[in-house]
Amino acid sequence: MAKIESVLENLGFSPNEIKVYLALNDHGSSKAGKISKIAKIDRSSCYNTLKSLIEKGLVSYVSIGQIKWFQSAGPKKLLQYIKEQEEDIKEIIPDLDARHKATKTSGQVRLYKGLKGVRTIFQDIISSKAKENLLFGSESQLEERMPAYQKQFVRQLKENKMLVREIVREDRDNKTSNPKQTRYVSKNVISPVATNIYADKIALVVWTDEPEGIIIENEAAAKAYRSYFEFMWEHAKKRK
Repeated sequence: MAKIESVLENLGFSPNEIKVYLALNDHGSSKAGKISKIAKIDRSSCYNTLKSLIEKGLVSYVSIGQIKWFQSAGPKKLLQYIKEQEEDIKEIIPDLDARHKATKTSGQVRLYKGLKGVRTIFQDIISSKAKENLLFGSESQLEERMPAYQKQFVRQLKENKMLVREIVREDRDNKTSNPKQTRYVSKNVISPVATNIYADKIALVVWTDEPEGIIIENEAAAKAYRSYFEFMWEHAKKRK
């Protein structure tokens, strides 16, 4: 269940939407009162959530007398919903891209907060189309905190043929399957900050309870960080 909830959260569903959708998916056609009890939310919130899911096309209802019976549209409708969103986004990308480039400056710093913000950072790595991502300071936090998205990210790395070179602690198992080379430093080197260097950007992700991240877009800064990484790479150990 945790995996399902994690995937739905990554797709942008609110906690109440996840609870109500799963209640209907698991228990079938139900009245609002029963859904409220199963989802463990108050009736007012339940009605608002049902309205939101109906607007998304993921829930429908029939009226029998004075009573509304709600039901989910079925799991396959989720995929259709995501595809419809993707098509809508594709239509506006050219206009958004033009406006973004028109206001872009030579050096940018962008701050992101929360798991959704962190996801935006990793998607920027993918969309950069860089040939290589240099990574150090990672402690498998992405895999632990966002397992469903981590698998998607690894798949996208492979699809984009992006090489990843990573420097990690020598006591950390390398369980990820993305195409990368790995070298090791002392197990005493512990950091909650993961640093990614790609294209002309540096992405720093601070894995605290409420994760935060920064993307620095600056050619000179990226070059400096890349040189620092190469120095560490040369002095790090290879797997014995």
